[in-house]
Amino acid sequence: MKLDFIDLGKLSVSKANMRYAKKAPDVSDILPTVRARGVIVPLLVRPNCDPDAFEIVAGARRFTAAKIVADERSAAGGDIDPLPCAILEDGDDAAAIEASLIENIKRLDPDEVTRWETFAKLVREGREIEDISATFGIPEQGVRRILALGNLLPRIRTLYRDKQIEGTTIKHLTLASKNQQKAWLALYDDPDAYCPTGYQLKEWLFGGASIKVQNALFDVETSGLAIIADLFGEDRYFADADAFWKQQNAVIEERREAYLDEGWSDVVIVSPSERFHRYEYVKAAKRKGGRIYIDVSANGEVAFHEGYVTSKEAKRLERGETIDAPKVARPEVTSTMQTYIDLHRHAATRAALCSHPKVALRLMVAHAIAGSWLWKVKPEPQTCRNDMVKESVETCRAETEFDEKRRAVLALLGFDPERTTVTRDSMMLGSDGIGLVPLFLRLLDLPDRAVMDVIVIVIGETLASGGSAVEAVGGEIGVDMARYWQADDAFFECLRDKEVLARIVAEVAGDPVAEANAKEAGKVLKKIVRDHLDGVNGRPKTAHWVPKWLAFPPAAYTARGGVGSVIAHDEVIAARADHDPEPSGPATILALPAPPKAKGRKQPQPEAEAA
Repeated sequence: MKLDFIDLGKLSVSKANMRYAKKAPDVSDILPTVRARGVIVPLLVRPNCDPDAFEIVAGARRFTAAKIVADERSAAGGDIDPLPCAILEDGDDAAAIEASLIENIKRLDPDEVTRWETFAKLVREGREIEDISATFGIPEQGVRRILALGNLLPRIRTLYRDKQIEGTTIKHLTLASKNQQKAWLALYDDPDAYCPTGYQLKEWLFGGASIKVQNALFDVETSGLAIIADLFGEDRYFADADAFWKQQNAVIEERREAYLDEGWSDVVIVSPSERFHRYEYVKAAKRKGGRIYIDVSANGEVAFHEGYVTSKEAKRLERGETIDAPKVARPEVTSTMQTYIDLHRHAATRAALCSHPKVALRLMVAHAIAGSWLWKVKPEPQTCRNDMVKESVETCRAETEFDEKRRAVLALLGFDPERTTVTRDSMMLGSDGIGLVPLFLRLLDLPDRAVMDVIVIVIGETLASGGSAVEAVGGEIGVDMARYWQADDAFFECLRDKEVLARIVAEVAGDPVAEANAKEAGKVLKKIVRDHLDGVNGRPKTAHWVPKWLAFPPAAYTARGGVGSVIAHDEVIAARADHDPEPSGPATILALPAPPKAKGRKQPQPEAEAA
């Protein structure tokens, strides 16, 4: 085989080529590159019966693209350079067919990370995005999208290249700061943690509120609101959802007043907790009592449905009856005056509420359960990628007891008994239960003891796992883990460290047994621990044993550290050291009595702190 440059006119597609005798191949993907740089990869050819001619075994698409470019340049008075070719020996049809097939079916498009590496090199060499776009036949937005991968941490790019992360997740990760990317990787690497992906990742990044700029009814550029854009340049979001809704609602109110001025009988604003289902309504003209329905979605989208009545009202219209829907008079106050009224009533109510702590407590509980635009509440998901760990938690005594009390509270509040939580996931902004105000009124009818039962379940559902709050609460009330926990298969499956296993054997079976089995495999050490905990195989039973990590207060088995519960315990100890339990001045905040001093606080023992 030798390399040479051959004129376009001396080339034709060989019968051995897999694209022979077919319609002209699609070359739209390579045509821009051929126009900009010519044919770079040599065609595979062999001599034809004509000694000055060659037939193409592999490279028909490049040949076709070159002919198109030659025709374009010929019309403009130019010409095209000879094509680079690798010349095969004459007469071997099988080799030619194999070469054609291999080149066509073994060619793989480079992945996006490889493209990023290539494009990044070109940018460093001084190429503009426009040049790269023209050379590779990729839209400029597509080039920017690929270059945006350079803002991701190298580890994330590697995971994407290895197809361990899908495209939607990568897109949302470009919205994340470097610290957020590191935090996400920590969740990804933790087998017991919930790692958000896809659209759940966007919820995680925005704290539950992700409103696209395109959904705004107002002028975004003059609004002064902060905007976050993903590095792909495809989506932009409002950084402050509350600020967005303040301006969005003002425009909605202006539109409502304009419709009323136009003579519409009524304008109904459908809140995000409800939906406008078109199949429940029928089109009706303004003169027949048709209304305007403004459908507001939680993601900021607003749809205006002009001229609709309910299905029942439509049947009455068909019978020739009129709809008793008198024209709604123009409000006696402007939207600005309404805002004035609302803010002053709000200020007076919260000032007076300081003298009614029982009412405030019930209102707070209602918000914690139902959520609102200002309350973003989310139950602890208790997710885990390991099925054994997940089942262990779901079936443990602690979860069983908590679920019994939760069902009692569901019944107390009149909720669906099949509901999985008392607390509504307001991060998702769905409508899956009673509204805020009816719930508040229901709580007002309950005695303090019952309200406290509700509070216990709500705070239990929303208490974050793995944080110092669990350690602070558990230490305060003196949680006895031996009452709620006993070693199971999931525990032993997670127990992998040989040094830790040896110390647990010493703890459960005694130092002599641990020393005698110091060189045994982990499987043997686990069996020794199991036998002692169960009191079988001739080993004395060790009752109420709890590993140091699980206890309150917790401790580590080695000096290596890295145990989350121990780290949380140290944070609580530091916080208590900074806390002054006896304030120097009188407790007269808001003229309310100071809360009673907590009783029964269990101070950590010096031995545990040392451990």
